[in-house]
Amino acid sequence: MIKRIAITGPESTGKSILTEQLAKHFQAIWVPEYARTYLDSKNGSYTYADILKIAKTQLAQMEEVSANSKDLIFFDTELIVTKIWCEFKYGKCHPWITKHIPEQNIDLYLLMNIDLPWQPDPQREHPDKRNILFNLYKEELEKQNFPYQIISGTGRQRTDNAINAIRRRFH
Repeated sequence: MIKRIAITGPESTGKSILTEQLAKHFQAIWVPEYARTYLDSKNGSYTYADILKIAKTQLAQMEEVSANSKDLIFFDTELIVTKIWCEFKYGKCHPWITKHIPEQNIDLYLLMNIDLPWQPDPQREHPDKRNILFNLYKEELEKQNFPYQIISGTGRQRTDNAINAIRRRFH
């Protein structure tokens, strides 16, 4: 049976790196964050409407990979990320995004703690708001009653903590 694991949380918390590490460790498939590719194609500028395009493509990629898998799948971001991003940036969110969050059927969310140092990147916007954003992610996961585990630590310890959380959940 397929197990879908989403890596979520504020920017600059190691989501992409951890997603790749987990996929390698478990010899599993992973779906990259589409927003990065999209924003690169637009030189980093975006509008409210772009977030909906990003969300729809991200979900389509998640569903396509899920349809062709029989084991673990790791998602480097998902619709909670686009929801919080949209609400934080614009004070509102597209109803399509909020409607489709429960339909992602994620079996476990790994919520990345903000205990890593900020890494500058042209696509990152809120170095001084990570605590606020972390709390928004946690509140959303709890409001939706989704299974999640906070992942902390640096380097190999962070990866090991994520591996152990997955094993506890599924073994």
